[in-house]
Amino acid sequence: MEESLKYKIFSDIIKTEYKREIRTFSKYACRSSECIRLYEEPIPDRKNVRPAFFHDADRIIHSKAYTRYIDKTQVFSFFDNDHITHRVLHVQLVSKIARMIGRCLRLNEDLIEAIALAHDLGHVPYGHDGERYLDAICAEKNMGCFCHNAQSVKFLMELEKNGEGLNLSLQVLDGVLAHNGEILQSRYEPDRNKTFDRFLKEYESCFTEKNFSAKIIPMTLEGCVVRISDIIAYIGRDIEDAVTLRIIERNEIPAEVSEVLGDTNSSIINALISDIIVSSYDKPYLTISPDIYSAMKKLLKFNYERIYKNPSIKDEDSKLQNMFTVVYDRFYDQLVSGNRESEIYSDYLSSYNPDYFRKYSENNMQGRIVVDYISGMTDRYFNDCFTKFIMPKKFGKNIYS
Repeated sequence: MEESLKYKIFSDIIKTEYKREIRTFSKYACRSSECIRLYEEPIPDRKNVRPAFFHDADRIIHSKAYTRYIDKTQVFSFFDNDHITHRVLHVQLVSKIARMIGRCLRLNEDLIEAIALAHDLGHVPYGHDGERYLDAICAEKNMGCFCHNAQSVKFLMELEKNGEGLNLSLQVLDGVLAHNGEILQSRYEPDRNKTFDRFLKEYESCFTEKNFSAKIIPMTLEGCVVRISDIIAYIGRDIEDAVTLRIIERNEIPAEVSEVLGDTNSSIINALISDIIVSSYDKPYLTISPDIYSAMKKLLKFNYERIYKNPSIKDEDSKLQNMFTVVYDRFYDQLVSGNRESEIYSDYLSSYNPDYFRKYSENNMQGRIVVDYISGMTDRYFNDCFTKFIMPKKFGKNIYS
C-alpha cells in the first residue's frame, strides 16, 4: 500500500474516533483531544492511530514497574496459597470495575484503564506494611515522607525508560497521584481547573508533608471513578481471601452489611457498582446512596478490625520491619562506598545513562535513591537481598556432586 494512502486511512480513523467521542461521551467526560503532556508529542500521529490515553495505557503495560506487579503483596504476605490476591490481580480488578462504571456513565474508558493499571506501581514489597516501614525510615533519616501514590508517579515520570520517563498525560499522572483508595467518601467531584504546575506542586508536597495525598482531588471524573473503584476492588475480594485462609468466617460479616450488600465478593461488587451508576448518572460528580454508603463504611470497619489488623497477619511485623532496616542500611552503605560491583549499582543504577545518573544523584538525597530502589522491588527480590546480606557465603564443592 502506498504511504500516502496509508496515512489518509490513518487520518480518517483518527477523525472518526474523535467524532465518536464527541457523539457518545458524556459532557462530563475527558476527551482524547484534551490530553495534556509535559513534553508535546503528536499522539496519535501519521504512524499511530491509538488515541492518546490508549497510548498511555500501552506505555504503562510495557514498563518495567508494571512487570514487577507480578510478585508484590496485596494484603496477605506470609500465607502459602496460590489462590489469594496479589498486586497484579488487584490492579486488573480495579481496571475492570472502573471501566464498567465508566462505560455506563459514558466516560473515557481509555483514560480510566491507564490510571487503574498504573495506580499502585509505587507499592513496595509487602504492601502497606512495607510502605509504613519505608515511611518510618524516611522520617528517621530526615528525608521527608514515603507515599506510594507519589512513588507511582515518580516511576512513570522520572525513573522509567532509563531515566527518561514515559511522558504520560497530566490526566493519567494526576489520577494516579490522587487515587487514595483508603479514603471513602459519599461524593467524588473532580477539580477540573488543575494545571501541570499545580500538579507538580502537589506531587512534590507528597514527599515532604505526611498524608498530603489525602488532600488531593482528581482533575477528571475518570480519576474519581478509579478512586472509588480501588475500594470496591479490594473490599469484597479481601473478604474472600480471608475466608479462604480461615482468618474469618463468612457468617461473621455484620448482618447490617450483608443484608444490604450481600456476603460475597460478587454481590458486594454488583451492589456497589449498580448504586454508583444509578446515583451518578448524568451528573458532574460520583455519589453513593445513603444506605449503600453506610453499609460500605461498616464493611470497611469490619475489614480493618478483623482482617487488616488481625494478629495472624501482624504476627511477623517486627521481623519484617527489621528486614527493611537491614536492606536499607546495606544498600545505603553500597551507594556511599561507590562500589560499582555492588547490587545497587549493578542491578539498578547501571541501567541509567551517565547524564541521567548525574542528574538523578544531584536531585535526590542518597537515602532517597535507596528508597526508590527498594520501593520497586518484588517481594522475592527483596527477600533474596536480605538473605544474601545476613547469611554466610558458602565456599567449597559439594562432595556428593
